[in-house]
Amino acid sequence: IGCRGAGTMFATAFSHLSKSAFTVARPAATNKVLTRALAATAGQAEVVLVGCGAPNRGMGWYHAVQMLEGRCPSASLDYIIEPWFLGPGSTGPGGPEFAEWADSSTSKYGTKFITSVADLPAPEQPRVALISGRTADNPRLLNECIDAGCKCIYLEKPGAPTVKELEEMKSCAEEAGIEVLMGYNKNVCKYVRKTREFAETIPGSHVTFVSNNAYENTPESLGECFERNAEGMLKNMAIHELALLVSFYDVSVENIESVEADKEFSSMQTLPGPSGKEFTDFDKIKFTIKTKTGKEVSVAADRCGGTDSYATVTDTDGEEVFRYWMPDDEDKIAVEKLQAKYPTAMPYFFTQDPDYVTVKERVAKHTVTGEEAEGVATIGVAVETLRVAEYLTPLLMEQLK
Repeated sequence: IGCRGAGTMFATAFSHLSKSAFTVARPAATNKVLTRALAATAGQAEVVLVGCGAPNRGMGWYHAVQMLEGRCPSASLDYIIEPWFLGPGSTGPGGPEFAEWADSSTSKYGTKFITSVADLPAPEQPRVALISGRTADNPRLLNECIDAGCKCIYLEKPGAPTVKELEEMKSCAEEAGIEVLMGYNKNVCKYVRKTREFAETIPGSHVTFVSNNAYENTPESLGECFERNAEGMLKNMAIHELALLVSFYDVSVENIESVEADKEFSSMQTLPGPSGKEFTDFDKIKFTIKTKTGKEVSVAADRCGGTDSYATVTDTDGEEVFRYWMPDDEDKIAVEKLQAKYPTAMPYFFTQDPDYVTVKERVAKHTVTGEEAEGVATIGVAVETLRVAEYLTPLLMEQLK
């Protein structure tokens, strides 16, 4: 992708400024398109959402809803960049709904909707970009966000289509003095913390992380899923679990001693997507990794397994002694309220709702104050996670043939 050296000068100029350097008097509005009435104030990060997607469908849209509703107090969502629904997709499926939501958000919150990162004015508070578009676009978008004066970048998983591209993005950000943190929300999940804490009390215990989605178990539904997530399950749905393994279980390509697929659980299919092109992927996969440093951990992921994720702990006899769900009983009350409020939204938004808030708030606060974004994965973790995904995919596919 290359780093645009001249562009990084502007970004670097803002990256070292303190919070107090941004507490300047706001000039009178001169640009009706880009001046926001309710913009970030001192102590808040100026957030730019890059890639929103359709209401009730796009992850970017749900990020926006949480910030606009004030659930991340250190984050002020000042700009939303959505080239598709503000451009060629405006009259297609989802276009009218997006326009209605954008008009409502502008009226209620003052957030500005634009089509390009290049159209952003200079930041008036420490700026963080939340990139939540197509994975293939991320290398270009990261460069553009660096040029636009971002102090920090929140990058949705997996970050880039390939390890090589993500490594280049990491180098570009480091060259510009910009920090890149990742949206691996399960790193801060309650069920992950509870499971790890319990496992530490059982000598010789074994942890299994289970991830489920709620796609219909039909060729049509899975074919659409395979095409839309063409990077494959391990780089998409199960990438969160791989990030947990990299973060907490010493898993790296060099440290993997063995990987074994559970053939009874796992399934791999070749299905046509909506375009007619065929895609081969796992619709469900379970595997166990053993590391050279003596750790052992399992992952299971099922596209059609439901809406909840959980983790289990088994003892040395293989008996399950602990299971913790996401959401737990306490969180299910909140999930029901969110389902009633947004009845047509993707179900997984709600089960992971508090964790999305936690990651965004920690990233925004870190951008303003420099306080450590506890538990939030760095782009370095993301690079190793993607390396592991690329390493495991052909090995597991070969075992399932």
